[in-house]
Amino acid sequence: IMLLTDPEIESSLLISSDEGATYQKYRLNFYIQSLLFHPKQEDWILAYSQDQKLYSSAEFGRRWQLIQEGVVPNRFYWSVMGSNKEPDLVHLEARTVDGHSHYLTCRMQNCTEANRNQPFPGYIDPDSLIVQDHYVFVQLTSGGRPHYYVSYRRNAFAQMKLPKYALPKDMHVISTDENQVFAAVQEWNQNDTYNLYISDTRGVYFTLALENVQSSRGPEGNIMIDLYEVAGIKGMFLANKKIDNQVKTFITYNKGRDWRLLQAPDTDLRGDPVHCLLPYCSLHLHLKVSENPYTSGIIASKDTAPSIIVASGNIGSELSDTDISMFVSSDAGNTWRQIFEEEHSVLYLDQGGVLVAMKHTSLPIRHLWLSFDEGRSWSKYSFTSIPLFVDGVLGEPGEETLIMTVFGHFSHRSEWQLVKVDYKSIFDRRCAEEDYRPWQLHSQGEACIMGAKRIYKKRKSERKCMQGKYAGAMESEPCVCTEADFDCDYGYERHSNGQCLPAFWFNPSSLSKDCSLGQSYLNSTGYRKVVSNNCTDGVREQYTAKPQKCPGKAPRGLRIVTADGRLTAEQGHNVTLMVQLEEGDVQRTLIQVDFGDGIAVSYVNLSSTEDGIKHVYQNVGIFRVTVQVDNSLGSDSAVLYLHVTCPLEHVHLSLPFVTTKNKEVNATAVLWPSQVGTLTYVWWYGNNTEPLITLEGSISFRFTSEGMNTITVQVSAGNAILQDTKTIAVYEEFRSLRLSFSPNLDDYNPDIPEWRRDIGRVIKKSLVEATGVPGQHILVAVLPGLPTTAELFVLPYQDPAGENKRSADDLEQISELLIHKLNQNSVHFELKPGVRVFVHAAHLTAAPLVDLTPTHSGSAMLMLLSVVFVGLAVFVIYKFKRKIPGINVYAQMQNEKEQEMISPVSHSESRPNVPQTELRRPGQLIDEKVESQLIGE
Repeated sequence: IMLLTDPEIESSLLISSDEGATYQKYRLNFYIQSLLFHPKQEDWILAYSQDQKLYSSAEFGRRWQLIQEGVVPNRFYWSVMGSNKEPDLVHLEARTVDGHSHYLTCRMQNCTEANRNQPFPGYIDPDSLIVQDHYVFVQLTSGGRPHYYVSYRRNAFAQMKLPKYALPKDMHVISTDENQVFAAVQEWNQNDTYNLYISDTRGVYFTLALENVQSSRGPEGNIMIDLYEVAGIKGMFLANKKIDNQVKTFITYNKGRDWRLLQAPDTDLRGDPVHCLLPYCSLHLHLKVSENPYTSGIIASKDTAPSIIVASGNIGSELSDTDISMFVSSDAGNTWRQIFEEEHSVLYLDQGGVLVAMKHTSLPIRHLWLSFDEGRSWSKYSFTSIPLFVDGVLGEPGEETLIMTVFGHFSHRSEWQLVKVDYKSIFDRRCAEEDYRPWQLHSQGEACIMGAKRIYKKRKSERKCMQGKYAGAMESEPCVCTEADFDCDYGYERHSNGQCLPAFWFNPSSLSKDCSLGQSYLNSTGYRKVVSNNCTDGVREQYTAKPQKCPGKAPRGLRIVTADGRLTAEQGHNVTLMVQLEEGDVQRTLIQVDFGDGIAVSYVNLSSTEDGIKHVYQNVGIFRVTVQVDNSLGSDSAVLYLHVTCPLEHVHLSLPFVTTKNKEVNATAVLWPSQVGTLTYVWWYGNNTEPLITLEGSISFRFTSEGMNTITVQVSAGNAILQDTKTIAVYEEFRSLRLSFSPNLDDYNPDIPEWRRDIGRVIKKSLVEATGVPGQHILVAVLPGLPTTAELFVLPYQDPAGENKRSADDLEQISELLIHKLNQNSVHFELKPGVRVFVHAAHLTAAPLVDLTPTHSGSAMLMLLSVVFVGLAVFVIYKFKRKIPGINVYAQMQNEKEQEMISPVSHSESRPNVPQTELRRPGQLIDEKVESQLIGE
């Protein structure tokens, strides 16, 4: 016996090995949320902790070992005997740090990183792993649609094939009995109903069994399908189907091949006749199974009591939640009897030889009902002297049990009371051979069910003896195969005349697409025998798929796709391409694949490409992938345009901080890395309310009024969108001046942005002190590279009232004053004790370049021409920088220069040096008021 302590007090296990006489406490270093015991080894346990860790114990909880962290709740399973060689193998779904899920297997006592296996390659959808009998199911969503995969007997995963246009939204595995999968699928046009599908043995090819089965949501939001598998009789199901907004109950005896309504009882509880004519009126049952192990639910059947079904429901045209009664069938659903007019819990004892019924009520009770003849008659018994509020009823385990435990409370304040009821005294003997009679399973008189006649032994209703060990022994005799033993094969649909004909989307000849000339394949007749049907002879040979020689076919319907269905791939990473051929000789076919990057491969047969063709693209761009398939009968080709990208890490918007009114301004989005594939640029500037969308990384615009303007560029690369924002100041006119320094400054220049910002602040301070020019007129930017240079900007400052605006002559006077002081070596600063640096003027330019009039001197014209020639030289160097190693590209310098034009109060972060793709003007000016704002951005 194992007891768990209250986790709010402590985390411990109490274990008893002497039926509860003594207990030993074992403290845990984790809090248990759930336990999963091994189906065969009683001491092997899996424990799931509250922090999503999975532990294992091989000593009934006395010692624990961590298996895996980040395990998805309820998605861990023990190995299945017959499918897994190792009984201690654990299947689990684990989440990665970034939130993805993957399917792992490992041994319970040796689950190290090296010993873990990943049976399904890549990620799976969260909360989708199911391990059940011989099957493993996972789900993977791509292209917005879920795809379901199955592994049978732990072989490689195959995609589950539903009818082409089922287009599932949701799927639930209902049953995996007898090597067949029963699944409920919600298709694209369904909201509260599901379609039932049944598979072949491998669980790959599914055919429709029943449409529009009712579904509902449980108290915890879980989906519940109104389908019930009757215990004890394989292939027998009950389902509630929605027809014209009415829910009706149907029954099948051959795994969904045929369905019919339930015949209502002939009489009611009082013996009065019931007028209920099929198909207008029938019996309808509630099929929800209780999730509480201490209540029997509203429908019940037992493996050890085949043919007996107890359920609540109603008689009429549809299923109702009112006028509910209890019904019993003792002949496997062929006929039904009403047993109570109110809901009761029914418990099976003595292999169904005793049925115990207890009323569903919120009031205290002291009576229960017993039936010894499969519900035909009931006797009332008292089980307690004081009425009890019943919370649950539990039958003890074991085939021969005649003991049940009722637990509840005498009042709402009292503790639980347990009442043990032993029925052994009712029987005075065990049953003998003469106490039994044969009973044949049938469906409305048809004795051949699932291809066999089955005869069970049932106790005679008048004999009141204890059955003991399972008395429902069965004899089976195979039947001759008829059309009723065959369902429609995948791709075929049953028509009103009973024939299975190809669906409009299905091409029967496609079945031979995976074989080659000289080989054979199974050519479907449109029918397949229901799995576990045991019929022999008859039409079996006629309906069974027949081996047929593979026909020689020219290639047709060639496609090339990526394994994940996407049209993008990452630079430097493997991309897997899948070649798909609708028809053609698989083995004797030459396949040639050109990846579009100068590399091509060839294969001598299509089967060698089943696992995909892997390729790594070293460059970004759009590549034209072509595939050509040839055989002796013809050829086919297909094309895929693949976008190879690399992740976009950084976007920098490059543009002047200052521009002249009505002059064209160029803005460029500089990317890192510079080549990332196909991009879309979205530009917001000025006061425009709609963005400008381009495929180019540069735009031109102009401003017609002075002031501050914000420009934002957003760059869309695949699923990622990055942006950068800059502010530009617009003036009618401004000036710039190149500065140089005494050579000793180069000895202390580490050429990093932070150092350049500090030196720029010191130079500005020195200029203000030497000239007396207000700081609002001056901006200094130290440029990257050696020798150390800087640019001085002279600004047309205007006070807030809009008065005292400086004219062009004022700018000239300020510039001349600055040059004068610079030429007199009046501007200097102390870099460190004993190291004095002098600042000199290099040259003065108009920025941006202004129209020259005849009044300008020849020296000014010469200066202008010099600037132009220098610019052209820099442009040529930039264009050919890849061919001239070691060249310090001015565009890159200018780019960083523009990032670092700061004021003394700026605290902006440094940006990486991103190669500039367009040559800019060497001189820009900026308003002191927005100086820190500009650089901060």
